[in-house]
Formats: sequence, C-alpha cells, structure tokens
Amino acid sequence: MKIFVSIASYQDPLLVTTIKSAVERAHKPNNLHFSICDQSSNPVNIDFLLPDVKITYKHVKPIDSEGPCWARHKIQKAYDGEEFFLQIDSHMQFEDGWDSYLIKYIQKIQSESEGSNVLPIITCYPRAFDIIDLKSETFKLDNKDTSTQTIAYREDSLFLKGAFSRQIGATSQNEITHGYLIAAGCLFAPGSFVKDVPYDPNFYFYGEEISLMLRAFTRGYGIYHIAEVPIYHLYADITNLKRKLHWDEEEDSGRVVKWHERENISINRLTQIIEGKLEGIYGLGGERNLSDYESLSGVDLKGRKINDKLKALTAEYVSSIPWQKPPFNS
Repeated sequence: MKIFVSIASYQDPLLVTTIKSAVERAHKPNNLHFSICDQSSNPVNIDFLLPDVKITYKHVKPIDSEGPCWARHKIQKAYDGEEFFLQIDSHMQFEDGWDSYLIKYIQKIQSESEGSNVLPIITCYPRAFDIIDLKSETFKLDNKDTSTQTIAYREDSLFLKGAFSRQIGATSQNEITHGYLIAAGCLFAPGSFVKDVPYDPNFYFYGEEISLMLRAFTRGYGIYHIAEVPIYHLYADITNLKRKLHWDEEEDSGRVVKWHERENISINRLTQIIEGKLEGIYGLGGERNLSDYESLSGVDLKGRKINDKLKALTAEYVSSIPWQKPPFNS
C-alpha cells in the first residue's frame, strides 16, 4: 500500500534529513511517493534517494512563494491515487517502521469502529527531537513520553482574530482517542483526503488547521489521536538552529502582496466557511454540521463562544468516550 508524502519546505536546512529519515526508517520505502515544494534560494540535491523511491520535486524561489497553504496546494497536484496521505513539516525525524505503524492504526480504527468509519485522520503535534550534530546528522528523539498526544483549544487565545483560535497539545493515557482538531504538520489519512479536502491556496497560516478540520469533519472524516506516533518535530524553542520564515520582514519586503494581507484573507475566509458563505469544495461538507462539532468539542464557532471548557480545553472528554463508538449523536 502506497503513501503520498506531502512536504512544504521554506528555507529549511533540514529538508534533506527529513526525507532521508522517512526513507531509511520506512519498512517499505518503495511504496512512498514524496511530493515536495522547496521554497529556497537553491534547489537541494535529491540524488541520494534510491532510484525506485518516487519523488515529485518542485523548486520555487522564496520571493515567488505565496505561503504554506499555497505550497501544499501545489504539492497535492502530484497525487497519483496512493492509498494513504501523509502531510508533514520539513523538519521531522522518524522511528523505524513508521509507515507500517500508522497504516496498522488506520486499519484498526476502520475495522473495529462501530458503524462505517472508513475515513479516519490520525494527527497530533508530535513529540520533539533535538539536534546533537547537524553535520553528522545526529539527532535525539524525545521518546520518553508515551502518552497519546491530543490537541485542544488554547484558553488564552480563544477567538484571537475573528473566528480563529490557537491550538495546543494535550495528553491522554488511552491508546486511541477521538479528537476535534488537527495538526497540519502531522496528518495521516486515507488517500481520498486529497480529493475530498484539497488544500485551499487562499489560506496563509492563521485558519489553516481549523478550516481544514471543519471541511474534513463535515465530509464524514473522523479525527483520532494514537499512542506513540513515530514521527518527531523540531520545535524552535529547543534548538539553536534558526531558519528564515516566510513572514520575516527581509523575506517579505520584495513581495507585491505582503504576508499580513494574506493573513487577513485567511481570517476572512475562515469566517466565510463557518458562516456557510463559501460553497463548493472549499466550503463545508454535507455529512455533518457545526452542531455536531459543537457537541464533540464544546465550542460554538459560529457564535464565537465556549460552551463546555472541559471539552474544549482538555482531553478529558474525548478520553472518556470509547474510541470504537461514534463521538456524538448526530
């Protein structure tokens, strides 16, 4: 079974090590199809890949980049019917057998859920890794925490800009839990996700994850968190390695459309989705509605209020629901 691996990279010195780790630690590297949008000053050398590892590589000069969602939209055009879809950031490390591990859990959820849950999304903000020595590509994985990493709303950033709220990691001791938020930098789903919930290139950063989640949720996708996700992320606060960001003043100064203008478009577009004013593939689906989402998350996105803090701000409620059962009564 093949996996379409989406990587949007912006001026990232760890792009190559991310690809290497995914390939070298996969049980079946020949089943991987990497689609990469590398927004950098110079193209990277991908000759290290085995000849039978499929890669679709597009290089874009930083000045021409329109942001992460734009890049992920371009990446998805290379989708070729793979059974699974993995979206990651460009600064990640993997454990041995990561591909088989994630596929096993997708199949477990599909086969053991009550009802017809054939569209599970596995997602989280992954555990961290740190750089020991970049030259020798030596990294330290923070694998001591074996809790299931879940996602909740961040209490100090609720409805920070219009309908947008920040998210934060939470934890559960259950092997599998339901979820109601996704992390765009670590998302594993059936390959149908690419066609059912294609990336909207009009988004920039704020609103990316909530809009993607709502479009998937209302199209019948279920969100899940699992124990010990075998993918690790480099977080800025634990490393001395600095990389340029799309919205840095120096990076953005030569662009006609500035980053803050793109951000405003994102916030407005998220509001349009929530209010049902954006129709078609980039709007809400018809399998579920916002009342279903409010029942699960405790959040009234349209009214911009929290109705149940326990549900919205912790993993306690989703941990209390058997993962095999539907998370709400529709």
